Amino acid sequence: MWSYMFGGSARDKDAPKKAIITLREQVNMLTKKQNHLYTQIDEQDAIARKFISSDKAKAKNALKRKKVLDNEATKISSQIDALEGQLRAIESANLNLETVNAMKQGAKAMKNIHGGLTVDKVDQTMDEIREQAELGEEISEAISRAYPVDNIDEDELEDELEALQQEEVDSKLLNSGTKTSQVQLPDAPNTSIREDKTAVQEEEEDEDEKALKALQAEMGL
Repeated sequence: MWSYMFGGSARDKDAPKKAIITLREQVNMLTKKQNHLYTQIDEQDAIARKFISSDKAKAKNALKRKKVLDNEATKISSQIDALEGQLRAIESANLNLETVNAMKQGAKAMKNIHGGLTVDKVDQTMDEIREQAELGEEISEAISRAYPVDNIDEDELEDELEALQQEEVDSKLLNSGTKTSQVQLPDAPNTSIREDKTAVQEEEEDEDEKALKALQAEMGL
């Protein structure tokens, strides 16, 4: 039993499947035989009922044959039950076998994946990775120190910035003064204000005279 579960020849491995097939075939054959007996039992029962009044001897013989057939059908039923129980047991055992084989293959695959890998080796590898990472950081710092940046005086920068700002302000003020000096005012009038007033008054008097004359003409004066 254990030989075909954990190794053995291919012939031994196929034995459970062949046994299952044989048992199923036997169950099917016995079931057909049993159904045929049930048909014969029904026939003998019908004969006994038919001749129960007219021919009791014939009816009695029919009942005897029915009884024999019924006993035979009962035996076949017991055989079928036994075969089906054995079939279920073999199928369960075969399922267990396939499960164990699958687990064995899984264990083998895991073993191949891990190979010679151990916890100590993993820890060693992780330590090496950390060491290399630290080494890389140290190298980067060393390279940075090889090219130092010149020290810059922040106060000196602030003074230069203020000087530039003052130059900008002075330049704007200078440009603004130049533009103001270049602005031209309109020319002063050649005539005096008094002369202008006299001319305006004369024009107003002429208009009044014209209006007065027009009114007189309308009145016929």
